[in-house]
Amino acid sequence: MQTDEISSNAPGTLDPLRNVSFRSIWGATQIGNLGYLVQTVAISWVMATITASDLMVALVQAATTLPAFLLSIPAGAIADTFSRRSVMIIGLSLIALASALLALASVFGLVSPWLILGLAFMAGCGYALNDPAWHASVGDILHKRDIPAAVTLMSVGYNMTRSVGPALGGAILALLGPLSAFLYATGSNLAPLGAVVRNKWHVRPSSLPPERIPTAIHDGMRFTALSLDIRATIVRAMLFGFAAISMLALLPLVARDQLTGGPVVYGILFAGFGTGACTAGLSNRLLRKLVPQEFLMALASVACALSCVFVAMTSSVTVATLCLALGGAGWVITWTGFDVWVQLASPRWVVGRTLSIYYAFLSGGVAAGSWVWGLLAQSYSLSLSLQLAAAALLVVAASGFLLPVQLSADGDQQGSEYPAPDVAMDLKPRSGPIAARTEFLIAEGDTDAFLGHMRTRRYALTRAGARDWRLQRDLRNPTRWTEAFRTPTWMDYLRLQHRLSPSDQDVLQRLHALHIGDAFPETALSIERTTDARRGRISPIVRISRP
Repeated sequence: MQTDEISSNAPGTLDPLRNVSFRSIWGATQIGNLGYLVQTVAISWVMATITASDLMVALVQAATTLPAFLLSIPAGAIADTFSRRSVMIIGLSLIALASALLALASVFGLVSPWLILGLAFMAGCGYALNDPAWHASVGDILHKRDIPAAVTLMSVGYNMTRSVGPALGGAILALLGPLSAFLYATGSNLAPLGAVVRNKWHVRPSSLPPERIPTAIHDGMRFTALSLDIRATIVRAMLFGFAAISMLALLPLVARDQLTGGPVVYGILFAGFGTGACTAGLSNRLLRKLVPQEFLMALASVACALSCVFVAMTSSVTVATLCLALGGAGWVITWTGFDVWVQLASPRWVVGRTLSIYYAFLSGGVAAGSWVWGLLAQSYSLSLSLQLAAAALLVVAASGFLLPVQLSADGDQQGSEYPAPDVAMDLKPRSGPIAARTEFLIAEGDTDAFLGHMRTRRYALTRAGARDWRLQRDLRNPTRWTEAFRTPTWMDYLRLQHRLSPSDQDVLQRLHALHIGDAFPETALSIERTTDARRGRISPIVRISRP
């Protein structure tokens, strides 16, 4: 299935709201996003007023996103291993606590640059826990066909609040002061926490026990490294985040220095960015029907580049706001596309981990970009920093030609119901290593087709956890082929079988169809043992039939 086909056949953008749980959490999330944006405006402006360092101002964005780079991968493994809902509750609690501490610090006059960065980092830790679990839960709450619309709706919702939140934050700062902004954010951040606590959704239970966190992280990283589409998406997202964050990281400096404005001007600029993002999000499905996906992603990066160039050249608030609307449109189109690609390329058993790895790398790019563009603005000029960011965005636009993404059968998201084979030994979950061997008899004329199916099977088994996969041909009987692989433990073998998707099982059926023997190929399972009598004995081989 190609990405363009996925987007053209997807339900309407508002269709996921028919689901009660999704609608409740999505709506509460917008309230929380509004509070977060008010808080972002407040801490960015307070930082700009209590320090003369341009670098410290830009580091507010870095402090918020750096935790995602550091914690997302373990958080994704936790979300895939334990209850995603519980992980969301913990993350949302950290965000609300960070807002409350900011309010208390403001009450007692304890606000300082390093305190702001520390509490921004704490809120970032909450988002690092919540975001992979929330995005992975979309596939639990909704049907697979609704995922592209849901991802778009989540981006649209966030960017709708962008069009209101910054202006609201600027107004609260100007009229009531930072303390009111922090109190408003604290109350708003309790809304999504309450929605997740109230709502429960069905998750298909696994017959296997939870993985250990280090093993889960290893399996997720292996799957991601072997998935060409996910790997290409991550590289491109990291580069885009590095370049495009310049628009937001330098925005307080644009408002303060280039436009000589106050918090209201900063809020207006942020609102322009959010308005463009919201408009593009609502038009996203139509745009994906009219324009090929890769070309649309390239156009979005070019739009962000033009936004940076024009903002660097203007001294008009109106022109800067319109330019930022163009940048916001490119921003939401690009991030929505990346998120949908990762979601649809990931089976349910690993989607939390692939999303967390994706978020980790893009957040690393965003954090690095915030630091680099802030350093360039401080050392040289704000205009030069924005122009160099625009050049980097043009490079990102061209990256689709080198790293294209085309989803295929990898999008099968459900695993297989695989009963444990009957064995003659009392195996424990950590018994192993386990060796599996399957013999096929293949006619000479079917060799090319057989090898093509085996390439696909090797890719599927290796991503699911097979080690040392190999295919051997008998020198005395060339029609006899043997597939062999290992898993570290008996539990790893069972997990591997559960992780194979329906399309992976179809490949096995096609291999069986090429088999010219009288019966289906049998898989011989054995547990490896050393010949040292002090450490164990060689075990018998157990054969299981493949129906």
